[in-house]
Amino acid sequence: MTLRLTRRGLIGGGGALLLSGCDRLSEAPAAKSLMQRAEGLTMRSQRWLMGDALAREFAEADMSPVFRANGSTSVDDAAYRAHAAQGFARWALVVDGLVKRPLVLPLAALKAMPQRRQITRHDCVEGWSAIGQWQGPQLAQVLAMAGLLPAARYAVFHCADRIGGAPYYESIDLIDAFHPQTILAWQMNGHPLPLEHGAPLRLRVERQLGYKQAKYVMRIELVASLASLFGGKGGYWEDAGDYAWYAGI
Repeated sequence: MTLRLTRRGLIGGGGALLLSGCDRLSEAPAAKSLMQRAEGLTMRSQRWLMGDALAREFAEADMSPVFRANGSTSVDDAAYRAHAAQGFARWALVVDGLVKRPLVLPLAALKAMPQRRQITRHDCVEGWSAIGQWQGPQLAQVLAMAGLLPAARYAVFHCADRIGGAPYYESIDLIDAFHPQTILAWQMNGHPLPLEHGAPLRLRVERQLGYKQAKYVMRIELVASLASLFGGKGGYWEDAGDYAWYAGI
C-alpha cells in the first residue's frame, strides 16, 4: 500500500469513530495523535518523492451527480449578503501582507485572467468523496501579480463565514500555493460557484483533504509565521479540533 492510501484510510475511511464527523474526530486523543504523526510523514513523502506531481484528474463522465455541500453552507454577514444580492458585482478579493503590491481584485478581473479547469475528487474528512469540475485562475498567477516579499512563507485565506462566532480561515505554504492545480475557483461544474459551495470564490488545493478547501474567500494574507493568527495552528479546524495542518492525501 502507498502512503497516500494509508493517509486517506486513517482520516477518511477508517473505523466508525473517524467516519462519525468532525466533532467526534476532534474528541479522540488517539486519533489526533495518529493524525499528527501521519502529517509529518505524508508531507515528507509528498514533498521529497512526488515533487510537483498532479492529483488525479477525471473525465466529465466521472463527475458525481450530486456533490454534497458541507461545513458552512451560508454566511450570516450583512456585507456578504449585500454582495450576494448584487451577484458579487462589487465584491473584490484583497491580497495583502508580505507583498510588494497589495491587490484589490474584482471578480471580473479574476475571471479575465488565464483560467485552469480541472475535474478532481474531493475527499472529505467525514469519509465521503465526490468528483467535480472547478475553474479559476491559478493562485500562483495572483501571487505573482502581488509580488512576494522574501519573508513570506504562508498564504492565509480569510473567509466570510464564522463558526460559533470564530472567523473561518485556512492556510497553505508556498509549495502548495504555487502548485499548478491550486486555483481560486469561481466556477463549479460549468456554472458560477453556488452559495452553499463558497461563492464567490473558494480555494482548491487538490492534493489535500476537503477541510483545506476554504470557501467564501475574501482576503489572502501572506505571512512569515502562523503562530500569531487566531489559535496559532494555521486554520479553524486545526485550532478548534486539533486537525493536522497538512492534510495531504
